[in-house]
Parts: sequence; C-alpha cells; structure tokens
Amino acid sequence: MAQTVARPTAHAPAVPATLPLRAIAPWAVFFGVLMLVLLYFVGAEQGATSVVNGTDVHEWVHDARHLLGFPCH
Repeated sequence: MAQTVARPTAHAPAVPATLPLRAIAPWAVFFGVLMLVLLYFVGAEQGATSVVNGTDVHEWVHDARHLLGFPCH
C-alpha cells in the first residue's frame, strides 16, 4: 500500500492582525443599544416610565430582576 503526501502549492491569504475601528464601531453601538433596551425592560419597566401596559413584561422578567438585584415588590 503506497501513501503519498500532498504538498500545498499556494499559500493561504494572511489574516489581518488588527481590525479597524470602522468595522467594529457599528456593531459595538448596536449591541450597546440592545443591552440598554434589555436592561430597561428588566430593571425599569412597570413604573412611571412604563412602555407596555399591564404586568406581562414584569412577569416575563421577574426572575431576572431578582437575579440582577432590582427590587420589584
């Protein structure tokens, strides 16, 4: 049984060492805003600044509120 070794003939393109800030900034802003919205719904919804009427949001995020240290009772 003969075995052969395949040798690559072309080199793969090099991966850039750093990413430019222009490539990262839009994603960082997007995720930052997303985290602020999630933090609002977990921590501040159901009060004077309530966006959604009723207690549905409160019930959905109730355990997360206690886990993060927000009082809700």
